[in-house]
Amino acid sequence: MQLRHLFSAFGLMPMMASAQAQRPNIIFILCDDMGWGDLACYGQKYISTPNIDRMAREGMQFMQAYAGSPVSAPSRASLMTGQHTGHCEIRGNKEYWSGEVFYNGNKDYAVVGQHPLDTAHVVLPEIMKRNGYTTAQFGKWAGGYEGSPSTPDKRGIDEFYGYICQFQAHSYYPNFLNKYSRQDGDRGVSRDIQEENIRHQFFGEDYYRRPQYSADVIHRKAMQWIERQDGRQPFYGLFTYTIPHAELLQPDDSLLQAYKQKFREDKRFQGQDASWYHAVEGVHAQFAAMITRLDCYVGEIMDLLERKGMAENTILIFSSDNGPHEEGGADPTFFNRDGVLKGLKRSCHEGGIRIPFIVRWPGHVPAGVKNNHSIAFYDIMPTFCDIIGERNYVKKYRNPRLGRDDYFDGISFLPTLEGRDAEQKEHDYLYWEFNETNQIAVRQANWKLIVKKGISELYDLATDVHEDHNVAAEYPKKLAELQEIVRQAHIENPHFKVTLPK
Repeated sequence: MQLRHLFSAFGLMPMMASAQAQRPNIIFILCDDMGWGDLACYGQKYISTPNIDRMAREGMQFMQAYAGSPVSAPSRASLMTGQHTGHCEIRGNKEYWSGEVFYNGNKDYAVVGQHPLDTAHVVLPEIMKRNGYTTAQFGKWAGGYEGSPSTPDKRGIDEFYGYICQFQAHSYYPNFLNKYSRQDGDRGVSRDIQEENIRHQFFGEDYYRRPQYSADVIHRKAMQWIERQDGRQPFYGLFTYTIPHAELLQPDDSLLQAYKQKFREDKRFQGQDASWYHAVEGVHAQFAAMITRLDCYVGEIMDLLERKGMAENTILIFSSDNGPHEEGGADPTFFNRDGVLKGLKRSCHEGGIRIPFIVRWPGHVPAGVKNNHSIAFYDIMPTFCDIIGERNYVKKYRNPRLGRDDYFDGISFLPTLEGRDAEQKEHDYLYWEFNETNQIAVRQANWKLIVKKGISELYDLATDVHEDHNVAAEYPKKLAELQEIVRQAHIENPHFKVTLPK
């Protein structure tokens, strides 16, 4: 402290006190297919999540937060681009697989991945990097196939480890993971062969002998990255963990055994021949243990930040990419017996898109607050820009291909985070579309429009949060108003077709 005063006396400041160093670090933990009610702090009765619950007690818990889409790739695209799925390029899980490659006899694809993000539209890590942040992502990419113009090394990310292809992420014991490190001088994303895994065949009983559990491997890489941060440069990490997505397999350790004791009467998933969903005993125990395993990861991140003295200057966010799944034997009905929300992954009903969202930022975000302000993933970009002082980002990062500067759809919720609710702007509406189930949804205040294959349904969430009573015939004026919003919000995309309301 005396040295700091000495610098001040001569009109100087040490390097660590620079404006750049004082900007907050940001770690966004985005898990995979966790439902709104899968955490204890959101009412879950069967699964232990003490660390995430601690985050909620020490921060702000959003009760009406929404993913960008009811499935993975477009939801993450919404987060990356600040756009809703009527505007952004990725609106579904369109996938690319080609060629063959073998790893010790295990057949795989030579090229894998999803439809690329629009290279003419800026993405969040690019903004963070241009503002002096070191950037990293660990987990699922899902923003472009291998070799496409949109892979982590080309989109502002300094270090990546995980899955380029989200379909590959259906296996927790894969043949390979992907890696990239600017620090190590890598020229692009490459494959990190899981040598111990490929000693065993991918199909059949031999698969269960594979020892390299990808979730643990990815988490260790994320922890090593945090450990290397020295405070000289602010950091932004997007940790896109694949838990609790199918398949329901993990190490048979004490954590899993504890849940097998708890759920003595459990179910078996028979598996599917030649599929990536292997047979598994005790699906309830597996699912619960995966979420608690993820909770342990969160606890280790918080402990590491505190040990390094970085907790006070690090914004920690936890959320999920969409609602709960029922793949690989998962049984969301069992864990959400109260049935507060209707719908699962792939549905534009509340259960498919409303997600847990918790923010801890000591000294800025008031602790223990449950907030009902409605946010969506496309609000994250403007909020981060607000936090780091990136002004007028809409015009600065205008998409030349679209020829307009208004294809950013988010509103910063920094006022809400800092307890300045009176200053918070509200959305006129929130918007989603998803081609694979041919659904569109609009939420305006408590009104909810869902369009399924062109047929409209209208719900009043104030009295019917489970969306059981279609009141379209009773409120034709409101129905027409929301249908017109759909027509204004939707821009045609040849890769992702939906039927507009009739």
